[in-house]
Amino acid sequence: MRKQRDYRLLWTARTISITGSEVSKLAIPLTAVTLLTASPSQMGMLTAAASVPALAFGLQSGAIADRLTRHRPMMIACELVSCAAAATIPLAWLLGVLNVVWLIVVALVIGTAGVLFKAANFPHIAAVVPTAQRTEAMAGFHASYSVASVSGPGLAGLLVQLLTAPLAVLAEALSFLTSALLLRSIRTPEKNTATTSRGMWQDVMEGLKASVTHPILRALLGAGVTINFFAMAYTAVYMLYMLNTLDIPKSLIGVLIALGGAGGLLGAWTTARLSKRYGEDRVLIIAVIFFPMEILTVGLLNGSLWWKISILVLTGTITGGIVVAFATCMGAIILRETSPELRGRVNATMTFAVQGVLALGGLAGGLVAELIGLRPVILICAAGIALSTVWIWTSPLRPHRANHRPRTT
Repeated sequence: MRKQRDYRLLWTARTISITGSEVSKLAIPLTAVTLLTASPSQMGMLTAAASVPALAFGLQSGAIADRLTRHRPMMIACELVSCAAAATIPLAWLLGVLNVVWLIVVALVIGTAGVLFKAANFPHIAAVVPTAQRTEAMAGFHASYSVASVSGPGLAGLLVQLLTAPLAVLAEALSFLTSALLLRSIRTPEKNTATTSRGMWQDVMEGLKASVTHPILRALLGAGVTINFFAMAYTAVYMLYMLNTLDIPKSLIGVLIALGGAGGLLGAWTTARLSKRYGEDRVLIIAVIFFPMEILTVGLLNGSLWWKISILVLTGTITGGIVVAFATCMGAIILRETSPELRGRVNATMTFAVQGVLALGGLAGGLVAELIGLRPVILICAAGIALSTVWIWTSPLRPHRANHRPRTT
């Protein structure tokens, strides 16, 4: 894939854009807290603003993407809009007019542009990457997320220290601009056949119907929702459990989280090779078995500090790789199983359901922990994530060996 110019441009654009977004995840909240003295309720609204567009426009974005004959112009436009929105933060701060409402509006604009970008980017991959190499392409994109998760927070801290938080947001604006220029340089012609629209609601319902009636897509949707619900419930209590129950030093928690990104890089490299030999289906059905491993280990962990750290390092790195392997194969299978005229809507439906359940999982994890304690919730999350194997292993993704008994004549 590195030899293919247009894929290289697309991958580089996504890596730069995602890394810039990781910088803003630290810089924007710091701006609100340190310079604008935001209240807890304002911080809550600022945090929620990032996810509201996915819930409000997620399904419609897929219908819009499927109506396009060319996806790249919309992707470029989304990056330019995001660049302009991010650039207003340091400008408003220098002019003395920046406030929390401004930050919330910017988060909503960038979030909406991001939703539309992702809806167009998924079918666009099919134009740039040959069918036989889509799993490798997906692995490369997930490696981008791993790179960003490892390097983004450190880069953000450095920029905030050198430039102050509002000016650090310029890095995000520049990353969006760079991404747009790289996307503009892609030469592969797009030959997408636009879907004839029968109205927004009808178009959205077609994507929903395809996602829940196709047995493989339904299994992936069910597994994704199950995994994300219990994973977010675990995330909601993770920090408290690490500090108060396992007595992990604060300075090491960030390192442990970053190991997931490092494991993701290894997972992307491994998945590209394993899928060539065994196919995406087999890699996915094996990967899903290991999903509960880290959470179960954390829930049962005891002993000395060095022992707990050693186990957490090992399981965190492995889980980072497993997550990328599953997500990579899931994306490749969705592309394979979905007809071209429905790719935008099916992907939007998957994203809407899998991302939308995150808020419910986080709320449930916190509330249940109040009632029964941290460790029981973590063990429940491990058992809940294990249910995802039922979706996958009872679907057509699991190979069924034919019965080769001798025939009778």
